[in-house]
Parts: sequence; structure tokens; C-alpha cells
Amino acid sequence: MYTSKSSHEDTKYIVFENCLLELFETCPVCSRACDIQPRSNGTFVAIDQRCPHCEYFRQWKSQPCVGSTPVGNLQLSASLYFTGASFFQIKKVFESMHLKMFKHRTFRRHASMYLEPLIIHKWKKEQEDLVKNLCEADKVIIGGKMRADSPGHSAKYGSYTTMDLQNNLIIDIQLVQSKEVGGSYHMEKEGLKRSLEWLEACGVRLDCIVTNRHPQIQKFLKERNVTQYYDVWHLEKGLSKKLEQIARDKDCSIVKKWQHSIRNHLYWTAASSTSRKEKIAKWKSLINHIQDIHIHDDPSYPKCEHPHRVSKDSSKWFKPGTKALYKVEKLLTNKRVLKDVAKLSAHYQISSLEAFHSIILRFARKSVVFPFLGMLCRLYLAGMHFNENSNRPKAKTSSGKPMYRLLFPKAKQRLYITKPLTTNPTYCYVYNLMTLLFEKVLPDPLPYMEELHKITVPDSLCTPH
Repeated sequence: MYTSKSSHEDTKYIVFENCLLELFETCPVCSRACDIQPRSNGTFVAIDQRCPHCEYFRQWKSQPCVGSTPVGNLQLSASLYFTGASFFQIKKVFESMHLKMFKHRTFRRHASMYLEPLIIHKWKKEQEDLVKNLCEADKVIIGGKMRADSPGHSAKYGSYTTMDLQNNLIIDIQLVQSKEVGGSYHMEKEGLKRSLEWLEACGVRLDCIVTNRHPQIQKFLKERNVTQYYDVWHLEKGLSKKLEQIARDKDCSIVKKWQHSIRNHLYWTAASSTSRKEKIAKWKSLINHIQDIHIHDDPSYPKCEHPHRVSKDSSKWFKPGTKALYKVEKLLTNKRVLKDVAKLSAHYQISSLEAFHSIILRFARKSVVFPFLGMLCRLYLAGMHFNENSNRPKAKTSSGKPMYRLLFPKAKQRLYITKPLTTNPTYCYVYNLMTLLFEKVLPDPLPYMEELHKITVPDSLCTPH
């Protein structure tokens, strides 16, 4: 038995025009030929059927309308926006099939009147729930990182994201335009400043924040007395590049053999230490270790923890007084590196924020320029998608065994790593947005527009000062 559905949940089909018009060729009263007048509006088509013989008339519509808005047109705009699809790419698909579609200005009208107010409203509601849980916690550890909408120091937008590292959830996204702060270099500091002010206004008690090593961020957090730790990968990445440069020297070829071990030692130093002194002591012990010396002068770490072994191959160790040892020691124990090692985060990193930045690319590609509100809404959609799927369970076989896949990252240089598979992502936020759109926003969009109008939109870059 067929059960009626709401218009946006109804199943849709592709219908050919000739097949459709066949249904209206003859009069249902006198069975003679009728006059047919089709008219379309995007995906919507209406057909007027009039019989010149018996004056029979009827009008048929392919989809319901709310006021003058065809539901199918609005739902297509919503589906494009909510899933991060490109209007122009979908338009090319439609044109290649000779499928009717509305123009871009119609899509933008739907976005500004209904879709963007709804996205902002939904994100703010989810934010309220997240912050409520954070306010109840004694200590909150967050991670922060900025993403620019283009590479280099010529970006138009910078989005600063703060994440609850204990629960792996995005809690705030601040969008900064370069013109607001006098250049793209200053966007990261401004984004962090806005996020911290917002968290403070909400009553969240911060324990610490994990970030990269941006100099402006270090100074700003120090002035605000906020405890800061560094993500290990950002330091390891910088050191690895400099070690590669040293290894290119023919007198320093031994460095290449130790690069992987030095990287591992940095992560172990951060994860196994409980104080700054211990971190520095363990890190500096590396210089002795690579010379086959495993007893150290620093009481914070007097000797290596590995079992003592007598080496039969002396060529694998660094020799005192060599160029290779001098360059490696100078790099690994300079004042800046030791200062950064002391501030490495032991348990929480911001790798999940890097994963979130890759999700943003699905909704806001760097090759496309968006208006301020359009960019902000796409960031919010990416946040909804991430929060819904960040803690989804691991995939298992029918017998209950965990499933893994092999990856061959470039950084591993032809070596592979194994990674546990997760279950397929869900898109409940899309269905929830669609339901809200047709049940709440479309009948009365004004309350949602009020929330949108509270957002301050900066002037465009071409506006004179």
C-alpha cells in the first residue's frame, strides 16, 4: 500500500518530454486531440491541456509549489549546498543530458533567503550543546590551527578552528578576512583571539591549548597567561627538512641512516616525559646515543632505557670531531629547538585538525572564490560533517575481527603503513537540514534571517579604505 510522504521526501524520476506529453494528447472526456501548452521553471514543468471541442481544461504540475517557489528547485539547491557540490559542475552534467535546470542567480537567491540562514542557525544550536558540556568539565584541552583559502601569504580568508581534543570535536570556527587585520600574516592571531574571547564569554575554563609554533601565537598566549603546548609533528617536520639538507653533503651521508630514528626519538621524548627538564634531558641524550654512548651526565635522564648491547659494526655510529656530528649537534641542541622541545604536547596532538582541513576541501575548494557568508557556511557544514563522523566505530569483518588497509604515504619513501578501517560516514546532518528547511524555514524564514544579520560581514578587498 502506498503511503504519502512530505514533498521533499517524495521519490523523483527523470521523465522524457515526449513520454510526458503523450499523456495529454487526447481529451479524457471526448477522446479527441487537445491543445497542449507546456511551461517550465528550472526543474519544474506545468502543462495546460485544453480541448477545443468540449472545452475541457486542466493544469498539471510536475511538483508542488510553496508560494511561487517550486519545491524541486529549492530542494536541488539545498542538496547542492548541503553536500558541498559545485553548482557549475552539476549544471554541466544537466546540460549534457538536456535536463532542465535553473540559473545560478536562482541558486544564490535560494542560498541567501533560506539555506545560509538555516546553516548558521543549525551550527549555533550544535555549538550551544558542545559548550554546555565543556562548561561542566573541570579542565578543557583544546587545539587550534588556521587554514588559509590559498597557499602562501596572499590568502583572502583564514579560518581558525578550535577543537576539543579530549572528545575530538570541532567547537568553534572563526573566519577572518585579510583586510580586517592588515594582511594575511596576521589572520591566525586574530582568529585565535576571537575564539578564546568567545570561549571565555561562554564560561569555558581552559587547561591548555595545543598549537603550531607560530611566533605571533606564542607571544599572544604568553601575554594572556594561557598554557601552550606544541604539536610534535610540526617540530618534527621542520627538523626533518633540515636533516635532509645535511644528509646531502657527501661527508654527512650517515645522517640519512639516522633520520627515521631521530624522528621516532622526538615523539618518544614528548610521550614519555612528565616535565620540561626531562624532555630536554631525553632529547639531548640523543647526541650521546648516536655516538654509542648510553650513560649521560644529566640526572633527569642518567642512562638510556634500552638493553645494553655491544656493537660489532662501528661504522653505523657517529664519530667525535666529524662534520656530520658537528652539524647534527648544532641543529638538534640549538636554543630554539630546546625551547620548543620543552613545550611539546605529551598526549594530545592536532592531527585531527589536519584531517578536518582536508574535509573542508570537499565543501570549499581552494580553486573557487566564495563570498564571506558563503565561505562561513561551508566551513560550518564541514564542521557538522566532522563532528558527526569523528568518533565513528572501527570496521569489522563478519567474524568480528578489525579490518585494516595499507597506505603508501610519500613521506615513508615507498614504505607502507597499516591503518584501521572505520565504518562508512553518515550524513544525518544533511537530512536534518533538509527537514528543517521545509518544515520550519520555508514557511517562516524571518527568525532565521535575524540570526544571519547579526554576523558582521567585512568589506570586500577592492573597497577603498
